Amino acid sequence: MRKVIFAINFTINGFADHTIMIADEELHDFFTNLLNDVDVILYGRKTYQLMEDFWPIAHEHPDSTESMKRFADKINPVKKIVFSKTLKEVKWENSTLASGTLIETVTGLKNQDGKTIAVGCLSLASQLLKQNLIDEFWFPVHPVVAGKGPRLFDGIDEIINLQFVDSQKFHSGVIVLHYKKSGSN
Repeated sequence: MRKVIFAINFTINGFADHTIMIADEELHDFFTNLLNDVDVILYGRKTYQLMEDFWPIAHEHPDSTESMKRFADKINPVKKIVFSKTLKEVKWENSTLASGTLIETVTGLKNQDGKTIAVGCLSLASQLLKQNLIDEFWFPVHPVVAGKGPRLFDGIDEIINLQFVDSQKFHSGVIVLHYKKSGSN
């Protein structure tokens, strides 16, 4: 059975606003390496559109670093499934609009042969967490306090225990916490 992972940057006080994170070489390399075993990424509309606006053209962008270009090289060819009620089409390479519900799609993907399934959207992750469909979590915690933004797992109203796997510390002060769902090997 395929594994589902969720990785998201967030602040020390639990906000997941990508505009205030420390997006340095080390962080980009971390996410590039995380994609080594991923062959499909699930997105909601907002996150998909943010990603679609930059990563396909990252090599041409004057501010792109070498680590950003490596990330673009890794993410662009990966299959992307987008869950949206408003988008009529998607243009990013290897992207398709979901034809079924999130739970149906993930359950079906988990039962197919393939590599890891990544969740690239906070709202989708919250829905999958409620259904116990995420196997591993990667949380780069940034040494930033924010006053607003989407909260990590906002709306979860039950206790969900995770099992600590390991951690990494970056030069920037970012600490990546790696967990798996309790009871998994």
